[in-house]
Amino acid sequence: MKEPQPLDFEKPIVELQRRLQEIRDHTDEHELDFDNEVEAIEAKIALTRREIYDHLTAWQRVQIARHVERPYALDYIERCFTDWTELHGDRHFADDKAMPCGLAKLGERRCIVVTNQKGRNTKENVMRNFGCAHPEGYRKALRIMRLGQKFNLPIISLIDTPGAYPGIGSEERHIAEAIAVNLREMMTLPVPILAAVIGEGGSGGALGIGVADHVMIFENAYYSVISPEACSAILWKDRRHAAEAAEALKLTAHDLLQLGVVDEIVPEPEGGAHRDHENSAAVLGEALRSNLERLLATSLEQLLETRYAKFRRLGNFAELSADGASA
Repeated sequence: MKEPQPLDFEKPIVELQRRLQEIRDHTDEHELDFDNEVEAIEAKIALTRREIYDHLTAWQRVQIARHVERPYALDYIERCFTDWTELHGDRHFADDKAMPCGLAKLGERRCIVVTNQKGRNTKENVMRNFGCAHPEGYRKALRIMRLGQKFNLPIISLIDTPGAYPGIGSEERHIAEAIAVNLREMMTLPVPILAAVIGEGGSGGALGIGVADHVMIFENAYYSVISPEACSAILWKDRRHAAEAAEALKLTAHDLLQLGVVDEIVPEPEGGAHRDHENSAAVLGEALRSNLERLLATSLEQLLETRYAKFRRLGNFAELSADGASA
């Protein structure tokens, strides 16, 4: 796999790698011994990597989550699942290619899989609408999730979207209603539901397939009510404050785990999932299989009670008085 396109904050690493390659080329060309210099730069590269990746800001994690070479839903389906059969159409309007859904096997377990899918080039992004689903995408997802209810199949959701499509056609076909119905129906579907945020988790577009018994998130993915740029435009009247907005939104995996929005963080290779698709898929697949077995061993009554309580707890807060006591 070729070296991924570096992000702005990775430029110090790229510069050191360039210097290392120059020394190696010079060594080969003139048959000189620069082993000490090579070892020193390799150590410097390793140290710089650790310093950067161990102290990533919220905005830097957003950039990693959006990396064009990051694995998308269909990449994980290819590596983690077998017998994938995509199903099409919402039986009302159209088939939304931004939301591939279908049947698959995870290990030996048959399951329903609903996803968001982006494109890697302009042509694919136009076809996939940049991963932003229309109302028919959510209605298709619900139709297929109801197949899971009918045939007693668990549901796995892979979330990666900037948000639902906000255009006129989407509003004309009632995007808010489609997402709201999904929230209501997923809360009471009598089968295990497992969700994983694999990249971007944007607003109601993500939550529309995100009501689950267990919600996982990749280490460098994010899950937020609004994008940092949109938040910046609203609060500062300028999109240039996106980095500050990202910090304020508490959208990183570690923030979300602390707040109880997600239940588990899935580790990524150093530098992000885009650096090693195979390893990322292996780690996600193992997490999906172990959690699915645990959910399947839970009684249906307990599953639904726990799911309801989980989402009722979100957003609880306490106000402090001037002396620091709870009001």
